[in-house]
Amino acid sequence: MKRFRELLQRIGPYTAAVLVLVLLRSTGLSQTIDLLVYDLITTQRPAPSGSDTPITLIGIEESDIQRFGWPIDDGLFCEAFDRLNASGVDVIGFDIYRDKGVGPDQQCLRDRFQNEPTLVSIFNVASGIGPVPGTPAERQSYNDLSLDADGILRRDLVHVTGQDEATVSFALRVMEIATTDRSLRQAMDDGTHKDAWLSANGGGYYNEVDAGLGLQRLLRFRDPWSYPLYSLAQVLDGEIPEEAIRDKIVLIGSTAPSLRDLFNVPHTRFRRSDEVFQVSGVEIHANRVATLLEHHVGSIQIGWIMPGWGNQMLLVLCIGLGVLLGEAVPKLRRSVLLVLTLGVGLTGGLGWLLLQQHVWVGMAMPLTGLLSMGGAGWLRRGAMSQQHSQQIKQLLGQTTSPAVAEQLWDQRDELLSNGRFDGRQLPITVLFTDTANFTSVSEGLSPRELMDWLNRGMEVCVPAVTRRGGMVNKFTGDGMLAVFGVPIEQDVRAEAKAAIEAAQEIKVGLEQLNQQLQIDGEPAMRIRMGIHSGDALVGSMGSAERIEYAVIGDTVNCASRLESLEKTRHTGVLRVLMSNNTLELLDPDFRKQLDLHGWGPMHVKGRDEPLDVYELKMDNALEDSEATQQ
Repeated sequence: MKRFRELLQRIGPYTAAVLVLVLLRSTGLSQTIDLLVYDLITTQRPAPSGSDTPITLIGIEESDIQRFGWPIDDGLFCEAFDRLNASGVDVIGFDIYRDKGVGPDQQCLRDRFQNEPTLVSIFNVASGIGPVPGTPAERQSYNDLSLDADGILRRDLVHVTGQDEATVSFALRVMEIATTDRSLRQAMDDGTHKDAWLSANGGGYYNEVDAGLGLQRLLRFRDPWSYPLYSLAQVLDGEIPEEAIRDKIVLIGSTAPSLRDLFNVPHTRFRRSDEVFQVSGVEIHANRVATLLEHHVGSIQIGWIMPGWGNQMLLVLCIGLGVLLGEAVPKLRRSVLLVLTLGVGLTGGLGWLLLQQHVWVGMAMPLTGLLSMGGAGWLRRGAMSQQHSQQIKQLLGQTTSPAVAEQLWDQRDELLSNGRFDGRQLPITVLFTDTANFTSVSEGLSPRELMDWLNRGMEVCVPAVTRRGGMVNKFTGDGMLAVFGVPIEQDVRAEAKAAIEAAQEIKVGLEQLNQQLQIDGEPAMRIRMGIHSGDALVGSMGSAERIEYAVIGDTVNCASRLESLEKTRHTGVLRVLMSNNTLELLDPDFRKQLDLHGWGPMHVKGRDEPLDVYELKMDNALEDSEATQQ
């Protein structure tokens, strides 16, 4: 069960992250997000004006329907064509279905399309609607438009290779007749024309099969409603300036809302108005023709679409970066900052490329991969950190500083083996304390009062140790064993100094505590302390039922013996005896600040060699000068 829980902690967050990615892709949500971002950026991109193109639109408006009725008589269109041709148009693209004639002059319309080289007729493959009867194949064209699943028109079906002469897109046919140049279509048929062609998984599309049919690219939008636009009535009434028609491409189509030849475009989501923002079909075709004309003169910025395999590679890269940054960066806060910064940079960079360079890369999956995998790493580290923290607390069973705890976590792989601290020999400084006159004090207090009295003393001693990176290894009844330099090897000189500073802080704390104890009517507290530096064996000791962090060796014994040495020589709240081993580690400048009284070489129990002993005086001799011995 324990192994299963550990396995779940390790792989659970990543399993959840993978599940998020699978759901994002399989439900189509990733494509929805990418298309939404595309629409937003397309809306924000500065668009050139349609008035800068040689294209003029003739719209069938509501006023035309009221005046001429619907469907409009073929004879009226014949009259309009004659007026336009007389003004010197280059080509007339007729974006109205007339496979079946209307009115008594149906033959005139068919004659015009059969004989006038400027006229282009449309048919629709998807709906099975044919061109104007009699139109030669070289002036026929299909006007099929490709809508995405959300009903937005973003794609331009430029050409389908391998078809007969009649099967050419409306925009391409109009451009060819206007320029008398078929080289662009020939290059597409030969596969030599380079463009940002779409595919089923290109850009922000994910398995959008329709996007891979034929040669499709993203629509380039001019500023909506910026093309010169006139009504059919203005053509028939001769109200259109000749300069708006001569040598122009004229496209005729429905613009009246009642005819429902209107399309939702990327701008629809983000342009607020009283009515739904839609663009007429004839204006869509004008945008398509304008883009082909830019191709013809070589002035277009083609852009680039990330192919499907590229999207997959980017996703794998972002997943790897998420795992790497989530796991390998030591500081969790820095890891979060790096992942979020990279995520913002990725989003901003890809957004800028789309805005400025027409480069479209799917953002949703890579960004989610980066964030979800980074987040999975944070969750796993958090769970493992909690587990290791509990394990370290169990192994140490001691009170240690947050700084040391953090170092333990950072170096856990080096320190822990099979759930235990390996045995190591480390240079340490030991601080050993005992409470003076404990027996006589205990006789005057109840057990509860005595424990409270001792704990008040420990509340002074323990923080003084842990604040300096020391570890309280164990409590010895009425004293404690504190160690500096474990379980991570530290600077031995700094640890020796830290022990002295801890003693100085304990002295000040005891003086303040005794003032409060006097007010409370309780006995004063006096402590003896021994400090010694040297090597010790450290590591985990015990069984699975009970384990503790052991500090073993002569260094511990010497500190204990120094504390208990000649107990009668004790004045003040705190007596501190230290060995020459500790003194030699102190910086000379710091040592000069200390008031040291030498006791000379002294033998301690359990050791053959004598110790040079010094007492650290801290101006506390005046207090409790008539101390009694234990």
